[in-house]
Amino acid sequence: MSVQHEAPAEGAEEALEVWIDQDLCTGDGICAQYAPEVFELDIDGLAYVKSADDELLQEVGATTPVPLPLLQDVVDSAKECPGDCIHVRRVRDRVEVYGPDAD
Repeated sequence: MSVQHEAPAEGAEEALEVWIDQDLCTGDGICAQYAPEVFELDIDGLAYVKSADDELLQEVGATTPVPLPLLQDVVDSAKECPGDCIHVRRVRDRVEVYGPDAD
């Protein structure tokens, strides 16, 4: 008896990371509502990504891995962000796959 496996969705196995351009952040907080495990508003009113240890990453261009179970929430955050400041890219080649610079 042979078992057939479905091919994973394109890019599903790719490691992704996300970062926020604070210069464009409106502080709306939609990202933190969609994925509070990944995004948080700081006292300056801007959104930042968080490390896997829940630490706020405030360095310019700081990235954090996108956990696969939260991928759709992170993608929705990027799509709904009024500041178009959330960037999701492949770790392997740093190509943006979701966000304002995605093809």
